Amino acid sequence: MLFLVISTPRPERPSEYAATRQQFWHWIAPYQENGVCKLIHPRVGRGAVALFEVPDHGLLHRILNEWADLIPAHFETYPLVDVGVTHAMLADQVAKTKS
Repeated sequence: MLFLVISTPRPERPSEYAATRQQFWHWIAPYQENGVCKLIHPRVGRGAVALFEVPDHGLLHRILNEWADLIPAHFETYPLVDVGVTHAMLADQVAKTKS
């Protein structure tokens, strides 16, 4: 299951969380190494955008709770569809309209 996650940290002073933000990159590294975190990019200013591939909602829930424990934030979470699945669905729809 693919999920796009956009974080928006609480509005504290960035300098108050500088050390914690450094810890964040150490925390996310194992998720990157095992392929759960496909990509992560800091947003201009503060926050981040990440793409996670997880087997179930439980793991995503755990990751977002760990993330919020490090850096309290609001998360926008978008479930995504694999491109191959989308192509197959469209091909099926086209085939049905030709029948």
